[in-house]
Amino acid sequence: MNWDQIEGRWTDVKGKAKASWGEISDDELDQIAGKRDQLIGKLQTTYGISKEEAEKRADDWAHSV
Repeated sequence: MNWDQIEGRWTDVKGKAKASWGEISDDELDQIAGKRDQLIGKLQTTYGISKEEAEKRADDWAHSV
């Protein structure tokens, strides 16, 4: 799925995001609302990873949804 599709179907895929990144709260996922750049930023701060690693994880997840 591409990021436009994810953003449009966020309520449907939010549970899959929660399953993948359990340390991100439901409120934070609501704020992210399927936006790639916001998810990447949250992954960086929550998991202490580089931007490049966060982008890779986010994109790998998007392709698996």
